[in-house]
Amino acid sequence: MRQTSSGILGVVLAMTVAGCSPMRPSLYPNEQYNRVGQAGAEAAVDECMRRADEFVKSGGQTEAKARDAASQTAKGAVFGGAVGAVGGAIGGNPGTGAATGAATGATAGLLNSLFGGVFRERRPDPTYANFVDRCLREQGYDPIGWQ
Repeated sequence: MRQTSSGILGVVLAMTVAGCSPMRPSLYPNEQYNRVGQAGAEAAVDECMRRADEFVKSGGQTEAKARDAASQTAKGAVFGGAVGAVGGAIGGNPGTGAATGAATGATAGLLNSLFGGVFRERRPDPTYANFVDRCLREQGYDPIGWQ
């Protein structure tokens, strides 16, 4: 059982790390983009994102993120407990299966909320994204979305 738990934790951690890459704006290849090229445009995106990091404060976002973390952890525990109970019933010990599933699900839910969301679409803070988009527009770029 110890080896199985370690394997599950390894998969959860690998999925979490894979989902941690930050979103960046995509730019339409307009006249400004074509003039400076991809490297110049990427430098402009980097600078606008740096400025947004410096000037945009998330304030009330901290409380919302804490609520989200608690919610994701609870949902993970409930789902993991249910799946673990079914798996444990098949293996002959539903109680142990439920406990293992709940612990694994809670861990996955917490990691999901802390590291940007592996199981849901990641979106930047709207104020941050608006700041970056405006910064880019002021330089002549045409942001068309985030990915």
